[in-house]
Amino acid sequence: MEKRVVFNNRILPYLLVTPQIIITLVFFIWPAFMALYQSVLQQDPFGLKTVFVGLQNFKYIFTDPIYLNSIRVTMIFSLSVAAIAMSTALLLAVMADRAIRGATTYKTFIIWPYAVAPVAAAVIWYFLFNPTVGMISFFLKAVGVDWNFTLKGGQAMFLVVIAAAWREISYNFLFFLAGLQTIPRSFIEAAAIDGASPAKRFWTIAFPLLSPTVFFLLVMNMVYAFFDTFGVIHAITEGGPYEATNIMVFKIYHDSFESLDLGGSAAQSVVLMIIVISLTVIQFRYIERKVHY
Repeated sequence: MEKRVVFNNRILPYLLVTPQIIITLVFFIWPAFMALYQSVLQQDPFGLKTVFVGLQNFKYIFTDPIYLNSIRVTMIFSLSVAAIAMSTALLLAVMADRAIRGATTYKTFIIWPYAVAPVAAAVIWYFLFNPTVGMISFFLKAVGVDWNFTLKGGQAMFLVVIAAAWREISYNFLFFLAGLQTIPRSFIEAAAIDGASPAKRFWTIAFPLLSPTVFFLLVMNMVYAFFDTFGVIHAITEGGPYEATNIMVFKIYHDSFESLDLGGSAAQSVVLMIIVISLTVIQFRYIERKVHY
């Protein structure tokens, strides 16, 4: 018999959700509203005069080649981070799911990087690939690779992608491993009895059943790459060299706090918000149709 919880006090449910509503209003709704409001204004750097300019800030940023380049860089960066983090995590999760000896230790070591702050992770990778004192850069130069990410945009993009994806692998690993462990073993055993190879058992049985997990992680990884990788870019390249790693969220910071272009940076934040919302809607509307629950 199913038990249902009934609140006799009509005020209690509202009191229970009030803290979350306040947090949402203060840290999400109000900043979004202020960004929309600020995007149609132009303010001098000293904050002494504010002028309503309508859509002039949006017209300016969409004619700015540096901003257009930041959109392209962001797309390349976010897709690369999501692809590397998810594929590597899936491989590790499959290996962990099949491990027998030392499985707990193996899983613990993979999960640990997620506890590292993004800036700390970026600093670690910065010193490993530092052109002067980096250990990995030393070996790269020994095999003939001219490594210097401070001057070469392609190498800088490679480094920030690896640094951003490294930390997110642990997050993806947890969900992939949980998803694999929920798949009934009878399905896998039946396919093995029929003579299916391990690779075929994975691609025809396990992976389709993981599609809800893959869909969820795809959305989360894209959002992570758009917003939570600011510390990685700031600590390693600061958007350089030559705007090669200048993603949208870092350009918003640069224009707002360094160039003091409050109206332009607010317009950029609105565009970023629209892009992320649009990507999420597209993923839920079209990609979710191919997900098997």
